[in-house]
Amino acid sequence: QVQLVESGGGLVQAGGSLRLSCAASGRTFSSSAMGWFRQVPGKDRAFIAAVSEGGRYTNYADSVKGRFTISRDNAKNTVYLQMNSLKPEDTAVYYCAALRDYYSASVAYWGQGTQVTVSS
Repeated sequence: QVQLVESGGGLVQAGGSLRLSCAASGRTFSSSAMGWFRQVPGKDRAFIAAVSEGGRYTNYADSVKGRFTISRDNAKNTVYLQMNSLKPEDTAVYYCAALRDYYSASVAYWGQGTQVTVSS
């Protein structure tokens, strides 16, 4: 049982950066792998990144590898997505998720999403 609230989305120029934050309830946060997904109209919600419970291991979709960094601060009950070198195709609603496990990236709980728009 965890509640997730994303923040940090907005409008940015191509090549710029944003950092998304996801504030989570503390009861189960440290026991949950966390992930970020994104979705554009007419497309399925797509996996972006995952971080293991303790933050030691990370995994990324090829489309964002080398540009995005997922991290977590369990003391603050927060997971982050640092997005650098943003491209117009990164425009999407970004969702934080609590995962059932790090390896499968199956989702137990979703946040409400935050809009990221990258202009060319």
